[in-house]
Amino acid sequence: MEKVVACSYKRTNALCRLICFPWAGGGASQLAQWGRLFGSSIEVHSVRLPGRESRSKEPFAQDMTTVVNEITSVLLKDLQEKPFAFFGHSFGSYISFAVALHLKEKYGLEPIHLFISGAHAPHSEAFLPIKRLHDVDDEDITAHIKILGGIPSELLQNEDIRKHLILTLREDLRVLQTFSFEKAERNIPLSCDITCFDGSEDIAHDLEAWDDVTSGDVSIYKLPGGHFYLLEPSNEIFLTKHITRCIENADL
Repeated sequence: MEKVVACSYKRTNALCRLICFPWAGGGASQLAQWGRLFGSSIEVHSVRLPGRESRSKEPFAQDMTTVVNEITSVLLKDLQEKPFAFFGHSFGSYISFAVALHLKEKYGLEPIHLFISGAHAPHSEAFLPIKRLHDVDDEDITAHIKILGGIPSELLQNEDIRKHLILTLREDLRVLQTFSFEKAERNIPLSCDITCFDGSEDIAHDLEAWDDVTSGDVSIYKLPGGHFYLLEPSNEIFLTKHITRCIENADL
């Protein structure tokens, strides 16, 4: 399990597990550190995809189904034993949603809350151009990385680091290309509440359309900053406090 999911701050008596899904090109370490910000009621886990960190020698995943099946097989026993919530940022939002759909359809399991960050609803037309980014050249991907921010400029100046980052990002976008969700007229797949977070200076995301995928309540919060607003310490504090409040107010 440690290969696929990182838990830096174990809390075996926690009431709920928060499973975090990082952004394209990212690893598990950043969000795993959120565990230090939460109290004893929440244990934080962060998903690590192949091709990065301790899994750097493994081949990258080729499609969303493979990603979802691996995560589900590793987490299923834990998710069956106590309540859980999902947090995903950008690319991680789509993985978290795909895993939530799979758990609901195959096992009748559902997160008590889905926290979405920096991501269009999966059936929104605004989502389609992001799926095409996989096909652009390295220079365009580098420019896209710079626009989004979140990566120190000195790292991008290191050719080896930049090449590995571009490769990892491109492979994650390949996975995103294989994911599609079409909203059926009378079939609302989830019933959990969804909270959408976004950076106030990021490109506008179609957050309202997340309301179509659940019969639960949907809330939207804009926090100061760009696409990687969540890395700002003040925003980290807001996010962890708000997530804690939502989880502790749920009927666990």
